[in-house]
Amino acid sequence: MNEQNITAQLKDIKPLLEIPDSSYYIYWGLIIFVALLLVAILFFVAKKLWENRKINLAKGYVAKLKAIDWADSKKSAYEATHYARLLATDERKKELFSQLEPMLEAYKYKKEVDAVDDETQKLFNLYVQVADERI
Repeated sequence: MNEQNITAQLKDIKPLLEIPDSSYYIYWGLIIFVALLLVAILFFVAKKLWENRKINLAKGYVAKLKAIDWADSKKSAYEATHYARLLATDERKKELFSQLEPMLEAYKYKKEVDAVDDETQKLFNLYVQVADERI
């Protein structure tokens, strides 16, 4: 009787149900989400550092322009042209540089040159002032 009772109870037991398991997809989804988040954070940090580097470079160029010694006008004309060209990034500075460059050309490519004239010096100082304000 005891054995019949146990078999009767066992007949009522249903087979195991299969429970859908999506933890595998959730796991990989979270890994991909975190990876994309890290890439986005790295991108914005790198972008910010690059922008700060550009600003620091521009400040350095302005400092180099201010430090030019006009005693050697040929060397000074080369330096002024180089750094002024690097700083000519917006319309106002490009316009001033296009006016300044031909004036500086007169002091380059010759064996001996005269001292820098007042007009070139004034335009150069204006360019440096505009470049310094825009940083």
